[in-house]
Amino acid sequence: MGKVIEVDHLVKRFGAIVAVDDISFDVEEGEIFGFLGPNGAGKTTTINIICTLIKPTSGTATLNGFDVRHQQNQVRNSLGLVFQDPSLDIRLTALQNLSFHAFVYNVPRTVARKRIEEVLRMVELWDRRGEEVRNYSGGMRRRLEIARGLLHHPKVLFLDEPTLGLDPQTRNHIWNYILELRKQENITIFLTTHYMDEAEVADRIAIIDYGRIVALDTPQALKRSVGGDIMTLRTENDEQAAEEIRQHLDIEARRDSDGLCFEVANGEEFIPGLVGTLETEIRSISMHRPTLEDVFLKLTGREIREEGGGEAVMKREITLRQAGGRRFFG
Repeated sequence: MGKVIEVDHLVKRFGAIVAVDDISFDVEEGEIFGFLGPNGAGKTTTINIICTLIKPTSGTATLNGFDVRHQQNQVRNSLGLVFQDPSLDIRLTALQNLSFHAFVYNVPRTVARKRIEEVLRMVELWDRRGEEVRNYSGGMRRRLEIARGLLHHPKVLFLDEPTLGLDPQTRNHIWNYILELRKQENITIFLTTHYMDEAEVADRIAIIDYGRIVALDTPQALKRSVGGDIMTLRTENDEQAAEEIRQHLDIEARRDSDGLCFEVANGEEFIPGLVGTLETEIRSISMHRPTLEDVFLKLTGREIREEGGGEAVMKREITLRQAGGRRFFG
């Protein structure tokens, strides 16, 4: 297997805002590659550069061997894209939506007819093919968008926050479909998400924050990098308790919305000594094994934050492109 995506020193600025800040990475053919980070971190901007929707300020990117600046048509023919925001025409039926997509990609009519049935059966929407999309649930619309992205046999399927806004049960169903489709289609999947549990399905994960990649490895290796068990402590006075922990146990505890957090080698054995050491009244103690959320906290010192910054500017630029009548594909 070779590299199907190669990104080298990629930068994207929107005025004074740096949305993508000198990032480099590659994606192997056939893998699920995860882009993990909060809203506004630069995930969608990076995807839109690779998919030729916006141009980079500097740096290079190739997909399937084609340069995103100079070989845009070849790049677009090599990928499928499921946008973060809904992009179906809800006044059309599923069949009509896919037929239009096949027309845009110059899929011969005889080939398109067979392929449309194939992808609709994959996502279990063949029986609803003649129904207008406005009558579909959120999960059904997402499955239809995935089917559309697969229609022209892409080398890479981009999933930009594919389950955003869906309830947990529907999210699980969508991921069951995605993982099964990966086996059936034998394609590369490039996933962006800020759901930590969702990123666990990836073969490798790049954690991006403020436009920079702060870590890139397998989910297991990233979690091992945290260290030991994660202790979460609520006390009568968290500031005072953090100082006691630092002085008596030589541990730097960080404060977040859950209380005081820190890592120790053997949580179960550590708790009795902690209780006997602190003078500050303890309200609760909990322990868990490292998660990708813990990895992000350790690397950035913050929890997932709300969207803003460069991504918001990028979205305005894409909206202006749509309004200007330029081709905007899915």
